[in-house]
Amino acid sequence: MAATIKTASEIEKMRFAGKLASEVLNMIGEHVVKGATTEHLDRLCHNYIVDVQGCIPAPLHYGNPPFPKSVCTSVNHVICHGIPSDKKLKDGDIVNIDVTVIKDGYHGDTSKMFVIGKPSIMAERLIKVTQECLYKGIALVRPGARLGDIGHVIQTHAQHHNYSVVQEYCGHGIGATFHEDPQVVHYGQPNTGEEIVAGMCFTIEPMINAGKRHSKMLPDKWTVVTKDRSLSAQWEHTLLVTETGVEILTHRDDETIPRIINHS
Repeated sequence: MAATIKTASEIEKMRFAGKLASEVLNMIGEHVVKGATTEHLDRLCHNYIVDVQGCIPAPLHYGNPPFPKSVCTSVNHVICHGIPSDKKLKDGDIVNIDVTVIKDGYHGDTSKMFVIGKPSIMAERLIKVTQECLYKGIALVRPGARLGDIGHVIQTHAQHHNYSVVQEYCGHGIGATFHEDPQVVHYGQPNTGEEIVAGMCFTIEPMINAGKRHSKMLPDKWTVVTKDRSLSAQWEHTLLVTETGVEILTHRDDETIPRIINHS
């Protein structure tokens, strides 16, 4: 199946959904503190998404078995799809909060790393390098490039810092459907994979481990952890391929990368 090319009206809806998703991460930041439970953070996000934004939290009841919460909270060695719980966050923890909202039938999907108190030097470095991986991938998005170019630059940067790239989970096309074609893997070779064309919307969401790349799924059929229990980090943005480059639909004001990158 080929990627869905978005119409002008669909792009406007994607732009709005992306903005709303980024606002959830802005809202929750001050609440990600020592002693808070991820269940409490989920409840705050749910209420904001539903009551303030008038959106639907896409993860809630998604998949099989149905995901039981409105956001994913992945702490320390959890790679992705962590289910919010009553376990309290403690000093030095790192947590990825992954938000996807549905507004007017279209999805905005984004995630951000948060730190509780003072992180270890290793955790701080892993978070920084993982965000750099995302930004390096985004910087290559333009018509005529290939998806393999993105995977290659992410894998190269991670391995340069002696980190590994999770291979079982990847970015994806997005629009009226949560997960569409194409799959956007975070490893690979340049000049391979599907050609990128204007009007495509997809996520880049590298999952980078401090140890080995291998993962395992817990019995809840959602939570994915590093097999060696090493720390893992992830950042995610929803992107629109423009005629001259890329627009970050889930861009936040606290970022160093520009929202729109033009290559011509």
